[in-house]
Amino acid sequence: MTETATDIIAARRTRALDSLGVLVMPAFRGTPGWEFTPIDKLSLDDFEPAPGGEGDGLLSLGDAIVPGDADPVADAPVVLPLAMAAERLPAVVERHLGSLVGPDSPFSARNDAHWTDGALVYVPRNVVVEEPIVLTNVHEQAGSALHWRTLVVLDEGAEATIFDQTVSASDGEGLVNGVVELIVGENATLRYVGVQDLNEKTWVFGNERATILRDGTLDWVTLGFGGANGKVFLETTLAEPGSSARVTGGYATRGRQHLDFDTRQEHAAPDTVSDLAFRGILADRSSAVWRGMIKVDPGAQRIDAFQECRNLLVSKKAHADAIPGLEILANDVRCTHAAAIAQIDPDQVFYLRSRGLDEDDAKRLVVEGFLGSLLERFPEGPLRDALAGALDHRLAVLLGD
Repeated sequence: MTETATDIIAARRTRALDSLGVLVMPAFRGTPGWEFTPIDKLSLDDFEPAPGGEGDGLLSLGDAIVPGDADPVADAPVVLPLAMAAERLPAVVERHLGSLVGPDSPFSARNDAHWTDGALVYVPRNVVVEEPIVLTNVHEQAGSALHWRTLVVLDEGAEATIFDQTVSASDGEGLVNGVVELIVGENATLRYVGVQDLNEKTWVFGNERATILRDGTLDWVTLGFGGANGKVFLETTLAEPGSSARVTGGYATRGRQHLDFDTRQEHAAPDTVSDLAFRGILADRSSAVWRGMIKVDPGAQRIDAFQECRNLLVSKKAHADAIPGLEILANDVRCTHAAAIAQIDPDQVFYLRSRGLDEDDAKRLVVEGFLGSLLERFPEGPLRDALAGALDHRLAVLLGD
């Protein structure tokens, strides 16, 4: 009897459950990469897996197939809950689910074993989706663990813009453990925006990876606003010549929030380009970590790669760490990095106050100018407007407007 995609998912769950007995939780200050994020008081088993939702949070704008429609057609994009997609698009799910993120850590293994909510976005060959596709993941029950997955597959020549947001429906403690897999086909273009705006009592962990094939383009934006503590990995692999990736990150923390981003740009093929820029605003006693790595594989010549992280502290007790890194195994490359952490420049505030602004308004303008460099990475249009709105909303919360 032929094994179905549903059977394959069930088998993956079984293997992931088996691996949990072997995988060891990373030790705070004892495991490389976990020196700055205290998880010694975290017990993942204290959070029961959250029950699955009804899929109502999935919204597609345009001509995509959504829950309740007829079977997918060859020339239309598809947006489906992941469990439903396994039944209706088994070939796509079987080939791509878990192809980038496997059950190789206590976090991704639990996701593989327990996920109930997730979405597949599939765009067939040469299909261009004009309207943005919007996905929403809601953590509804305090005290539970939401294990969700997003799988995005763009075939050759396809194009799409996706907004993927994760929010809380309660203000209680919980855990969110997400997996994102982005597959950008030959000559395809994906614009993907991930927004994390959970409550500030929630543990946040994520494993997000993308692969880009020949002449494909990825524009990846990640925004981290909520959460109490946790760590998110973002990894981009430029797998074939001509591929390019631009990764833009923004975070804004307050209180005692702690966010940790671990990024990786892997150039696995020659003639590839990557550009990563993160900006952070930190208030009160909050803290953040960014650790970045540009890896150039052997034989991956004629590479152009850049990474930077800049942090602005709006209080004297906020703290940030920015750690760029390079691992270069080819000799015809251009790889550069930059990192900076600073308080608000008092000379800038003085200048603005001398023009009639009060101190609060002057500081806000300085902060807006600092974040404005992120928006300048995007042309005018819906994507830039959406990012500007999200940043303005978070700044209003952060600065008490």
